[in-house]
Amino acid sequence: MTDPTIRTALVTGASRGIGAAIAARLAREGFNVVVNYAGSEAAAVDIVSKIQADGGRAISARADVSDATDVKRLFDCAETEFGGIDVLVNNAGIMKLAKIEDSDDDLFDTQVAVNLKGTFNTLREASARLSDGGRIINLSTSVVGLKLETYAVYAGLKAAVETMTGIMAKEMRGRNITVNAVAPGPTATALFLDGKPEELVQKMSKIPPLERLATPEDIANVVAFLAGSDGGWINGQILRANGGLI
Repeated sequence: MTDPTIRTALVTGASRGIGAAIAARLAREGFNVVVNYAGSEAAAVDIVSKIQADGGRAISARADVSDATDVKRLFDCAETEFGGIDVLVNNAGIMKLAKIEDSDDDLFDTQVAVNLKGTFNTLREASARLSDGGRIINLSTSVVGLKLETYAVYAGLKAAVETMTGIMAKEMRGRNITVNAVAPGPTATALFLDGKPEELVQKMSKIPPLERLATPEDIANVVAFLAGSDGGWINGQILRANGGLI
């Protein structure tokens, strides 16, 4: 039987990288966790198994966040299994880099579908179905501030997510729901490392004053703070978790 005193977190794109670290950290904080994935079923099942082995409660749930019908089913699954959703973490995302002149329609359209429409779909669903007193945490990027070459589409869409974050925080007035975004800098995940020469990785790791890449756990710690009671007075904000990069 579902224990109504235990809060439930839904983490999109949680089968690997930052999402997996967030799922594991929230489970350690005592949340039921819904580990969403789009294609990496084995990785999602592995994360769930590790959480359960550590005494936590978690399920995996497939959904393409760019599909509104899939998102409705994802929320249905969480409600059926755990009775509702208290925390939504919008982590699902893809990154394709190119200069604007070299960006084809596929590069643009696929990122709009997942990074912008996907976030919109889950925010819209959460606006009606998230428990009062809940938390919404979107993932952005510090490149919104850095404005690096080749990141125009990716960072532009994340800037839109940041704008939606502030607006939705105001629209949740009266329900005690906070809406914030975490904007990581360079983080040691496959999303960041794949395709980059080691020389570039080392160079970027030295740019922050703390002189290293973030770990997925660094970002998960910030999300856990916002999801917990200590973060309850933070609302409508963008937390740039980047070691002082910008």
